[in-house]
Amino acid sequence: MKILVTGGLGFIGSHTVVELQNEGFDVVVIDNLSNSSIEVLQGIENITAKKPEFENIDLRDKKSVQDFFKKCSDISGVIHFAASKAVGESVENPLLYYENNINTLVYLLQELQQKEEAHFIFSSSCTVYGQASAMPITENAPVQSAMSPYGNTKQIGEEIITDVAKVSSVNAVLLRYFNPIGAHPSVEIGELPLGVPQNLVPFITQTAIGLRKELSVFGDDYPTPDGTAIRDYIHVVDLAKAHVLALQRLFEKKNTEKVETFNVGTGKGSSVLEVITAFEKVTSQKLAHKIVGRREGDVVEAYADTQKANTVLGWKAQSSLEEALESAWRWEQKVRGKMAVCPKQN
Repeated sequence: MKILVTGGLGFIGSHTVVELQNEGFDVVVIDNLSNSSIEVLQGIENITAKKPEFENIDLRDKKSVQDFFKKCSDISGVIHFAASKAVGESVENPLLYYENNINTLVYLLQELQQKEEAHFIFSSSCTVYGQASAMPITENAPVQSAMSPYGNTKQIGEEIITDVAKVSSVNAVLLRYFNPIGAHPSVEIGELPLGVPQNLVPFITQTAIGLRKELSVFGDDYPTPDGTAIRDYIHVVDLAKAHVLALQRLFEKKNTEKVETFNVGTGKGSSVLEVITAFEKVTSQKLAHKIVGRREGDVVEAYADTQKANTVLGWKAQSSLEEALESAWRWEQKVRGKMAVCPKQN
């Protein structure tokens, strides 16, 4: 079975390609390298002993998408990661997010709906819940007005997929995941943001390695135990495995609805200060940080109820916050050529 992974050289995409190839799938990666590196292909091959097919395509170009599906008519399933993903950036540049996250999805679905059978996994997000009224968040929690254009693109994306599935052969799984962190245990692949990181953990590791002067903690006046925002941090390898299980569920026709939704997280919330403390403990690195004002678009807390994914999908997070942070630190050191500072812990 040949699987298309869009954004397959990105952080979550590359780890998912590894898990797909470990399960015997043939993979074609589409990536425009706007927030990734071609070198990731070699990292995937180093782990799996197989290099996936690669197409440098910008999915915003409708004709390029059409030409790809004409050439690769044997695609059995699609896992769609290709999207812009930073909350803060989306507030500053909303049209970029609407073009990149909505148009690309539409062009893919236009091709898939022409197939007799189409399997589609969508990279969604817990941002669709906005600030949920109760914790942990279940899949039945209402989708609230988005607090950022990024969150809105995920909501709109889910609605588009649901509408298309009603009138076509498309069957889909929407994976609403929380905050992916860490790196592959081999440290052959990991998170490598271009420019200033938009997410907490790469900013932590870049600060610890000396690339950034200090870490900004956005707000310490939230109604949480230590005043900082709470999130559910999940190891990226655990998250990648959920995508493979979701795809297999569709292939085996175990889905009970045309579009199914699953939360993918650890079920445990950690505050920003707790993450900093855990990082300092596992790496023995003191982290320079300062408290600054809240960031527009951020919610107070969000962590998952994972019971549905555990029981229906047969998936459960395996790695701890400390294990994920330790792998992220080893990856940062490798990238900066300083691996000897902190060898892998047993």
